[in-house]
Amino acid sequence: MKVFAKSDVGKARQNNEDFYYVSSSEDFLKLYILADGMGGYNGGEIASRLATAAVKSYIESNFNKIPHEREDILALIKNAVEYANMIVYEKSKENQELENMGTTLEVCLIYNNKAFIGHIGDSRIYRIRKNIIRKLTVDHSYVQELVNDGTITKEEAIHHPKKNMLMKALGCTPFVEPDITVKGFLKDDIIVICSDGLTNMITEQEIYNTVIQDNSNTSEILVNKANELGGYDNITVITIYNN
Repeated sequence: MKVFAKSDVGKARQNNEDFYYVSSSEDFLKLYILADGMGGYNGGEIASRLATAAVKSYIESNFNKIPHEREDILALIKNAVEYANMIVYEKSKENQELENMGTTLEVCLIYNNKAFIGHIGDSRIYRIRKNIIRKLTVDHSYVQELVNDGTITKEEAIHHPKKNMLMKALGCTPFVEPDITVKGFLKDDIIVICSDGLTNMITEQEIYNTVIQDNSNTSEILVNKANELGGYDNITVITIYNN
């Protein structure tokens, strides 16, 4: 596998509240995590870092204690996200300035030609296979709910004034129910994990066009494109090539 990752503060924000983790090529566990934090007084930065560290620690500590079957690994991902939620929520209660902090969270564990995914919020995971880009996650946003019930179209959602309103985030409540799924990750597949700082600036087609060129660092190229278009938010991209 070949992996690229890049995080950038963007052109409009003072702090980068995104955070990510990427396994090294030597690591047995192929684990990729992305979090987009929110909350005043550095709360977003703290939430995204805490959530990423908690998920990484939980999965690394427990992976070899479970059977490596589909349902067991999915349960591990779910438990790791719930553990991270508890860590962030409890931290928010320790300090009034951190109240209401939270984060999106994308977890992708690649094992045995499969991607085991945990998801909360409106960061996204895409898979590119045979010239088709497919979103593997569903945004936990107000606008996505409007799309789901037919109130607005996908095209109208792109420019909706409330498109950043989350219906679910990690660390904001004592308990959270993440979306958990498993998808195939076969030879020549590509996975893109990104915060909304990318997808609010660049279309899925543009992501696809950039990633399939197999440039030296497609994550950096995507971040630069988002900045060229305004960079209104922090931008983080992880690109995983199964070559």
